[in-house]
Amino acid sequence: MPRSKRARVVHESKTAKKDHKEQTRRLYANIRECVEEYDHLFVFAVDNMRNTYLKDVRSEFADSRLFFGKTKVMAKALGSNPETEAAPNLHKLTPYLTGAVGLLFTSRSAESVIQYFENFRPSDFARAGTEATRSFSIPNGLVYSRAGEIPTSDDEPISHTIEPALRKLGVPTRLVKGKVMLELTDDQEGYLVCREGDTLDSRQTTLMKMFGVTSSEFKVDLKAQWSRNTNEVKILEQGDMEVDA
Repeated sequence: MPRSKRARVVHESKTAKKDHKEQTRRLYANIRECVEEYDHLFVFAVDNMRNTYLKDVRSEFADSRLFFGKTKVMAKALGSNPETEAAPNLHKLTPYLTGAVGLLFTSRSAESVIQYFENFRPSDFARAGTEATRSFSIPNGLVYSRAGEIPTSDDEPISHTIEPALRKLGVPTRLVKGKVMLELTDDQEGYLVCREGDTLDSRQTTLMKMFGVTSSEFKVDLKAQWSRNTNEVKILEQGDMEVDA
């Protein structure tokens, strides 16, 4: 006897598809509302995107609104020309809405916002495909958890449980009485993980992360600013402001 369709099992873990049209409409409407509500609008670009640090920015600007969505939708909400723009001169910002960029609406002073992002430069682990900003080697002998990045008096030997992972990543280690040892030839002072300028692969970035070596920087660059009280657009270059004619 064929199974009744009424007896079909529906798993609770199954979720409905996102309504992209509704998300687009909401993003458009929210941006339009913020133009009327906040004193300043900044277009910002994110270098070495990390959600963790972007959450820190959102937390810092809890009294403001931050949008990181589709650039075409954000550009449409601001307006591509004087006839469609949400406020005078906003269309001048749309050329800057390319790549990994977002919008920050705030009523804080422009100077305080610029200062915050000039000082917000947390160190981060490098990603595969990026350029190494420094060289890194694991010293010969007993392997420490920071691999010579700090004095051995302040460090501790790496756990023996990590040794198989090191060997899998190509590091010639072995266990000697429960200690992880790196033993190379006499003319080698250590195992070279990367040289400055190398294009890093996933193996190299994994090793650097294992030893807590940060060689990247998360940074938010402010590209342009619009102020509601003057309707002026200012182009921001390395913290210096120039009025856009």
